[in-house]
Amino acid sequence: MHGFMFATGIENSYPTIAGGKRIDQMEKCGHYERWEEDLQLVQDLNITYLRWGPALHKVFLGPGRYDWSWFDDVMNRMDEMGILPILDLCHFGVPDWVGNFQNTDFPQLFAEYAGEVARRYPGTKYWTPVNEILITALFSAKYGWWNEMRTDDESFVRATINLCKANLFAMKAILKSVPDAVFIQSESSEYTHPAGPELVKAARFYNERRFIPLDLTYGHVISAPIYRYMIEHGMSESDYNFFMNQDYKFRCIMGTDYYVTNEHLLRSDGSTVAAGEFFGYYVIAKDYYNRYGLPLMHTETNIREESGSVQWLWKEWNTMLRLRQDGVPIVGFTWYSLTDQIDWDVALREENNNVHPVGLYDLDRQPRSVGIEYKRMIQEWRRFLPTGSSALMLV
Repeated sequence: MHGFMFATGIENSYPTIAGGKRIDQMEKCGHYERWEEDLQLVQDLNITYLRWGPALHKVFLGPGRYDWSWFDDVMNRMDEMGILPILDLCHFGVPDWVGNFQNTDFPQLFAEYAGEVARRYPGTKYWTPVNEILITALFSAKYGWWNEMRTDDESFVRATINLCKANLFAMKAILKSVPDAVFIQSESSEYTHPAGPELVKAARFYNERRFIPLDLTYGHVISAPIYRYMIEHGMSESDYNFFMNQDYKFRCIMGTDYYVTNEHLLRSDGSTVAAGEFFGYYVIAKDYYNRYGLPLMHTETNIREESGSVQWLWKEWNTMLRLRQDGVPIVGFTWYSLTDQIDWDVALREENNNVHPVGLYDLDRQPRSVGIEYKRMIQEWRRFLPTGSSALMLV
């Protein structure tokens, strides 16, 4: 057992956007060429846990066809360095030959891939089969930004069902080779605020919709309005029964991602805008914990350096400490990501090649102020945080 999970991540999104262009963050941010240097930066920070995963489209070339070359090199080096990957298998995109998240064959195909990865790396304990299912489905099939670029409820429901099935099928496949696997389901923790009293009902619907992927993954009964919505837009009773009869929850840590953009203001015309931090991580993470009763990990947060990254780091950290003090079992914290990113200011919808300065290091691999502070935080708090409680049994 390695105790409290101080972590960072290598941003590895790879959705396709208009014109079929794939936006691969590992390529944009230089990780393919500088991966050895990046792993050394992780070690220099005294970080043991790394959210990392190769691009699905680069490894999974077709049914029964894989390219392990680069994947093997990085995994072997992490093992030598004592870095424990939280292996991220699907991050916002699929190979061209799969198509998109409307493909009903995707869950079985993805399970094949996950099983092969687990057979090849049976010593890997921590897994995120499908990253941020809610965001993947919304951005791809409801907002029209990525992948299938659809904007209707039927497409959103189909993408959600396919992604959740893929997530569960992958868990089953991984456990065959890694029976002690722990699944850290990184999910965007959201909240929608009504701009007026006439919008309370609609905001309540959005605040139930945010739970759909985790409800289905964990076999949690969904609310009556959400059930009617899902059935009306394509979910079958057999789909729902399938999810309600799954039992992988006991192997899970609930990953909660929170940014200043995660709270939304619903306006009278039906649009939403970023609300800023009204409730904050404490209130919203508590919502998720009260619903599922699982150990939490703060799996993503950041803010632009000029917006006060050091202050945000300490605020998120102390919010997490207060949650622990109040009885919520939180087993880890993550600043995401190791380096700056590209074009996340427009959610990767356009290829502008603008640097998004949110990393612990810039893209020249020079430390940002938040990187220096995070290293100090880890040094100061690693010895203080207890490691013997039941909240840490999985890690």
